[in-house]
Amino acid sequence: MCRKFITLFNLLAISTMFLSSCKAPTPEELDCANREVLCVSLVTGIEGIKDNSFNEATWEGVLKAKTDQVVDKVQYIETIDAKDYENNIITLADANFDVIVTVGKLYGEVTADVAKSYPGTLFIGVDQSQVEVLPNLVGLVFHGDQSGFLAGVLSAQMTKTNTIAAVFGAETDQSMVAIKEGYEAGAKYINSNINLISTYYPGNKELAESDPSWGASIAEEAIKQGADVIFGTGGATGNGALIETAQHPGLYCIGVDTDQWASIPNAHPCLISSSMKLIAPGVYDLLELAKDGSLSGGNYYGVSGLSPFHELDSVISLSTKDVVNRVSKGLQDGSISSGTKLP
Repeated sequence: MCRKFITLFNLLAISTMFLSSCKAPTPEELDCANREVLCVSLVTGIEGIKDNSFNEATWEGVLKAKTDQVVDKVQYIETIDAKDYENNIITLADANFDVIVTVGKLYGEVTADVAKSYPGTLFIGVDQSQVEVLPNLVGLVFHGDQSGFLAGVLSAQMTKTNTIAAVFGAETDQSMVAIKEGYEAGAKYINSNINLISTYYPGNKELAESDPSWGASIAEEAIKQGADVIFGTGGATGNGALIETAQHPGLYCIGVDTDQWASIPNAHPCLISSSMKLIAPGVYDLLELAKDGSLSGGNYYGVSGLSPFHELDSVISLSTKDVVNRVSKGLQDGSISSGTKLP
């Protein structure tokens, strides 16, 4: 894909902006002050645009909106230092971008602060739950219990020992509570007598997603207790659980949030799937609303789903795939509740 590079200089930060156009745009297309031109930009976190995670998925949604002519001009600023994040957003707002997309819980507060100062600009905060509703800021969020439910349904069908386990972040994190409750409900939806080993991170909430050694130790202990499918959540902490499980031939593991096949190659021996937040479709839907002038503040709930099974597709039976597809559709249309138990 052709790209044109523009360097923006300001007092506090220097950021490189990438245009997703393969041909020289006309002056009208470049003029974001023109009301006929819908300009959208993404501010990435320090992980970068090629993070195999939220930033990349968000950009895919933005690019599809450009390809489908939902929006006219798209670009991103790749944040190098977290302290520059606010300044990067302000740079885009001052450049008359109509919609600014920011990514991740860490940047929710700064996104809201800038949104208050630029009421004429629309903001989308990916994975940023909104408590104070602002008319020009929408949070793309997901039902954690649905993500957990899908992981539980798959785990309960894949176990041979009737024991499955999961590693979670801190219990004080409500999103972790939702994922855990959904996971247990999903497993029991398949088998009401299944043995569940669910473990919250016991320490500081701020450290709960950055302790892979702890995650690995919990997975190892659960395996000793007979668990043969491990669900790893909580960022790097959950990643540690996945990588540990991969050291035990014949066991399975399930990732979370994004398709972790791309981001954790060390987990390939056990990684049958990931319970994903479908970020790209959610971003696309919100940009359609922005184009129609119907984007409103508050929270917009995206859809969860399981990633492809990749190289382990052959170990997933057709009946298991059928159940997963049925449950996924049921969660989306409301015919299945993520709190449902097997009668």
